[in-house]
Amino acid sequence: MEDKTISELFINEQIRDKEVRVIGVNGEQLGIMPSREALKLAEEAELDLVKIAPTAKPPVCKIVDYGKYRYELARKEKEARKKQKIVEIKEIRLSPNIDTNDLNTKVNAARKFLEKGNKVKVTLRFRGREMAHMNTTKHILDDFAESLSDIAVVDKPAKVEGRSMAMFLTEKR
Repeated sequence: MEDKTISELFINEQIRDKEVRVIGVNGEQLGIMPSREALKLAEEAELDLVKIAPTAKPPVCKIVDYGKYRYELARKEKEARKKQKIVEIKEIRLSPNIDTNDLNTKVNAARKFLEKGNKVKVTLRFRGREMAHMNTTKHILDDFAESLSDIAVVDKPAKVEGRSMAMFLTEKR
């Protein structure tokens, strides 16, 4: 319904605006009226006046049972959270002198991560004298990306970060 948390809602006497647009119990428009009059209508119906759109001109208030309204909002928020997918970044580390079979094993691991909807960070780590041959080993990352090109795209191309070179892969949409 709206992007506010439940605790930020103004009800009854907390509404300080001179005029408000009022929505009735069954969702019908009651028009623009002074907030005192709207509060009187809510009290007559033995319900609460809740400000649901404070940024509108004039602010929009609804005559509802506040407890029930809060419960509905909480339920909607919970449903929305349930449907969210958290994307994790999984890391795969390689070294410049990796063998083809080892590389294939790492590719298969990356494939599993990508199929689950995660991002994969492929890191090529250099130790000691390997640092001198950084530019000649970039092809390992390129081969890695190429072998996964059927299900993945390169999100961020290979970039040198200190003693390692990293590249990010994401699942093709």
